[in-house]
Amino acid sequence: MSQLYDDFCREHFIFAGPCALEDYNLALDTAFAIKEISERLGLKAVFKSSFDKANRTSSHGFRGHGMAQGLEWLARIKEETKLPIVTDIHNAEQAKPVAEVADILQIPAFLCRQSDLLEAAAESNAIINVKKGQFLAPWDMKNVKQKLEDFGNTKILLTERGASFGYNNLVVDYRSLPIMQSFGVPVIFDATHSVQLPGGLGSSSGGQREFVPALARAAAAVGANGIFIETHPDPDKALCDGPNSLPLDKLEGLLKELIAIWGVKHGV
Repeated sequence: MSQLYDDFCREHFIFAGPCALEDYNLALDTAFAIKEISERLGLKAVFKSSFDKANRTSSHGFRGHGMAQGLEWLARIKEETKLPIVTDIHNAEQAKPVAEVADILQIPAFLCRQSDLLEAAAESNAIINVKKGQFLAPWDMKNVKQKLEDFGNTKILLTERGASFGYNNLVVDYRSLPIMQSFGVPVIFDATHSVQLPGGLGSSSGGQREFVPALARAAAAVGANGIFIETHPDPDKALCDGPNSLPLDKLEGLLKELIAIWGVKHGV
């Protein structure tokens, strides 16, 4: 088992970064800011950004600059910042090449039961983070975990990102965190996608970023092992998921609150 995964099992952490790799310098600057903030606060951080956003509401939505360009940028960001990297894969063929750069392969929520994708991810020997589908109960994720183990990988993370609640809306059932933790794996709470309004703007998704801090604090109080936060220097100009992204200048304040809550929970 890798040292990084062992760290996830022992200490609290964040996954943070812009939703998509829009621009190399923006991504690098954001990664350095996350590194500086997390090191100042003594919190383990992983840089998150996607080279391809395959599940867009509209064909006109920004997807990225392609896998080759995206992996080159992620490799350079990893080298310069020394931060671990997590990024999404969408098909089995991407698993092996992406794992050569990323420390953690992320399985998007809509693809969380795709057996071929899970098998390829497992065989890459990377850490695997699976986002719980908006359509699944938390106990259904035990089958996803079992698939990965059957495919030979036990370095598993599960992420709660809200459940479909009528049209264009999500709701968080915080019982899902301890339920999925009962499977014996670290559980992450995705504070930014949980306030997304899927398809809420007609040709793109909306969001209510003002609720990100409240939901993140609640997840820390419940005992989430890690918090996932999409953050951007100027969310209103972000090319992907801006409405539910946390402004970068709000990140440190929120992390201080989460650390304080985690400390109270553990009697520090």
